[in-house]
Amino acid sequence: MKSTLVFIILAANLLSFASNVSADKTILAGGCFWCMESDFEKLEGVTDVVSGFTGGSLKNPTYNGNHKGHFEAVEITYDPNKVSYKNLLDYYWVNVDPFDSRGQFCDKGESYLSAIFVANEAEKNIAEQSKRDVESKFPNNKVVTPILSASTFYPIKGDESYHQDFYKKSPIRYKAYRWNCGRDKRLKELWGDEAVH
Repeated sequence: MKSTLVFIILAANLLSFASNVSADKTILAGGCFWCMESDFEKLEGVTDVVSGFTGGSLKNPTYNGNHKGHFEAVEITYDPNKVSYKNLLDYYWVNVDPFDSRGQFCDKGESYLSAIFVANEAEKNIAEQSKRDVESKFPNNKVVTPILSASTFYPIKGDESYHQDFYKKSPIRYKAYRWNCGRDKRLKELWGDEAVH
């Protein structure tokens, strides 16, 4: 009996370890991280989405303090056996306005710009192809979303951790913000039925 219990515990630990090994991460910026977190947590194969900052040189940026030079972004953990990196990017594009050089929707300024952060050459090639695909759909518009090398991602934490899963913690305030910001209206204008929100 004891050896069976030990075997079951070991097997469970190995399965848990194996599932973590197959997880991958990527960082995407698309304006308000509340909205990006909400949108990506709905995608099958995504196991975790964390709000934070990346892209700047300032260490330990904060939301209410200094985050100059950083993008509001999300770190997405996903199972590549269920959703590919290409699928993530296809989903990303229809959740942003890739033509806005001033920010995203009602949020303007450098921290609200869209960007794809790539960790290696393979991701860069996939991201560049996905950007070309968007450009071919909109030949009269300039896609301004850059493809940048991934750098340190700083999760929102401490006193500002209320930003994590904000859409779950404050659903009424979140829905009011999203509607007033015109995000879904603009996504529908751009992407039609492809817009998923």
